[in-house]
Amino acid sequence: MSRTATLTAVTCAVLVVLAGCDKDTSDTPTTPVSSSSTTPPPDVSEHEAGPDSPITYGFKVPKGATQIGPLARFRSAALIAAYKPELDAAIAQREAEDKDKADQAEREGTPLPSEVPKIDTPPSDDTFKPIEDPPKPDTTISLMRIDGKPTDVVRRMLAQISAAIPASEVSTTNLAKYCTAINRRITGCHLQVRGLTTDERDIQVTMTVDPGNVTTRTSPPAAQTRPIMTLMVEYVGNPRTGQLTRESNEIKNVPDVKSGGDTSGLIFPRMDEDAPSNTPLVRKWVAPKAATIILSGYNPGFVMLTTERATEGDQIAQQFVIDAGVKGQFTKDVSEDLNEVNTTYSAIAADGSTVRATNVLSARGSYTMLFSYPAPVKK
Repeated sequence: MSRTATLTAVTCAVLVVLAGCDKDTSDTPTTPVSSSSTTPPPDVSEHEAGPDSPITYGFKVPKGATQIGPLARFRSAALIAAYKPELDAAIAQREAEDKDKADQAEREGTPLPSEVPKIDTPPSDDTFKPIEDPPKPDTTISLMRIDGKPTDVVRRMLAQISAAIPASEVSTTNLAKYCTAINRRITGCHLQVRGLTTDERDIQVTMTVDPGNVTTRTSPPAAQTRPIMTLMVEYVGNPRTGQLTRESNEIKNVPDVKSGGDTSGLIFPRMDEDAPSNTPLVRKWVAPKAATIILSGYNPGFVMLTTERATEGDQIAQQFVIDAGVKGQFTKDVSEDLNEVNTTYSAIAADGSTVRATNVLSARGSYTMLFSYPAPVKK
């Protein structure tokens, strides 16, 4: 299929109320309590990917979880910096060749026609297209809704991390190592480990779980009152070395996870309803009318949304980063992979946090993901 045809297809605190907390026995989503303030959740079925859907490096969506939308895949700053000299040289070579052609045409009395200015509308060409072998994205993020028993689903994700990085010593039997709680009710989970895979790939894995606002018993917009789990996998070794071999596609010896195997005694609290779609979310961002939120999280703050037009999603991504960046400064990187085009905007905010927005054009539609990560803690 030609690029034109392909891109045409692509475009196609203290708990106030404890009585309602769950005992981690439900396998199905709870329905928000009917009230005048309740916002019906959007129908996201067409944007879902079920258990065993591949993520990266052999990781898969665990049983009991549903991935919403596509993966966010982008090049890290280190990878871009490693290949920038090669990109600059390729661009300079191309410009020199174009100048030689223009000069030759001028001497022969047949000057080349002036180029018509190109309007930069999505999708743009791969940023590294000028070089022979563009580097592939080295960072992948999966955004998931937990529909099964949260404790079991989180333990299954921990089991994959434990097997992927054998030296990490990740526990699959004690959620208290990674989750904070008030009166046994989990308020959030976070795990970050770095190490070598069995095929010696140097990766860093970050897993988070957000049960919602425990105090108000309200889930983020479009969470369907269920906990939200994110998984980010980054290649953190030498950027060029990481491009030499293909990433792992299988994790072996994943520990078996059975219900009742957690010793922490912690439980995931139930939420009564989702927050309305006009709730201020990551960096106080509020969804415009042109966007539909299909998943979001409080901690870490993120939003995944869809738009009918690709240009709208791209504009939302760019404006989100411009608003956060110092003096509006930001960087843009575009990567193409099969039938997807990922456009990622990044900036450093005044508080030192990293702000990122990725717009994905895929066969299923246009998706935009907004993220914000706090500044690194100085040691």
